[in-house]
Amino acid sequence: MFLAGEHAPGPLLIFWTMLGGFLAAGGANAVNQYIDRDIDHVMVRTRKRPLPGGRMQPYQVLTFGLGLSLLSFIQLWWTVNLLTALLALSGIVYYVCIYTMLLKRRSTQNIVIGGAAGAIPPLVGWAAVANEISLLPIILFLIVFYWTPPHFWALALMRQKEYKAAGVPMLPVIAGDRETHYQIVLYSILLLLICIAPVFLGLLGPIYLVLALILNGIFLGRAIDIWRRPTSDHIWRLYKYSLLYLALLFLAMGFDHLFYTVPANMIDIHLRLPL
Repeated sequence: MFLAGEHAPGPLLIFWTMLGGFLAAGGANAVNQYIDRDIDHVMVRTRKRPLPGGRMQPYQVLTFGLGLSLLSFIQLWWTVNLLTALLALSGIVYYVCIYTMLLKRRSTQNIVIGGAAGAIPPLVGWAAVANEISLLPIILFLIVFYWTPPHFWALALMRQKEYKAAGVPMLPVIAGDRETHYQIVLYSILLLLICIAPVFLGLLGPIYLVLALILNGIFLGRAIDIWRRPTSDHIWRLYKYSLLYLALLFLAMGFDHLFYTVPANMIDIHLRLPL
């Protein structure tokens, strides 16, 4: 949101956008738990959810999830703009239908393709301010998209017995640990390349470039550590760092935007929606 305009967005716009995103994420999560109610009791990380814990009934969870999703769309349309509401809704539909219902129990690429749902929030934030989508938010989308596999596969390596018991074909369960280590390194390299692309496209400046190289250097280094010595300590180090990494990377963009002025002839592509 701070990158999308020449001036910082107003606090009220930030509040309404964050509230809509909160409702959308909650709605998608609740519907996901309704669909996965037959396997959530198997995994330690999910067995305390309301359904396997016996605190709610399936119809209550489904009604709650659909209600939050609908409320998110109406609230964002009313308080922000229609494009923002549609993007948030697309994230819910993609997460529930493409990831949870179609890919999660059928493909080792579930987290790769399904990760697009988790990459939509940057588009939502940008659209809330600019009411359009341009090249930079698309790159932000791709950053989160390429960050998701190494982030989640690190967790899957540590929880693969639970995923196997639940019948979820995560990459370590089907392809094995070594292939997963290789894929983590590969996606870490791709992540580095997509992270520095905005600088060479004239969308971000040297401050971001330096910080992005440092942050991605650490990320790639920890991925290589897993490849060289796949210990539990190395896997958890990458997983924990990946949580901090994304926040620091986006913060680096904010600092760059604050102190560096992008040239007027910057490369940009606008996909305008006449609303």
